[in-house]
Amino acid sequence: MANHKSAEKRTRQSAKRRLANRYYAKTTRNAIRDLRSETGEKDIQKDLPAVLSLLDKLAKRGYIHKNKASNLKSSLMKKFSAKK
Repeated sequence: MANHKSAEKRTRQSAKRRLANRYYAKTTRNAIRDLRSETGEKDIQKDLPAVLSLLDKLAKRGYIHKNKASNLKSSLMKKFSAKK
């Protein structure tokens, strides 16, 4: 258990940030899953930029590594450019 006020505050902040990070990561995973399951060309064109943006934001915040974000974006682009 924390003995200093600053350590107690750090624990509270870490818990709050962990919840926020989990929310963003789960939202992005769900968006990727939904995008991969879509079949309509218009739906894909509408949702793909939003998912790419979510990945960029996660990488910018440091929740996922920038290379992982790039790899995910690349695989999504490859999958949907092949459908055309």
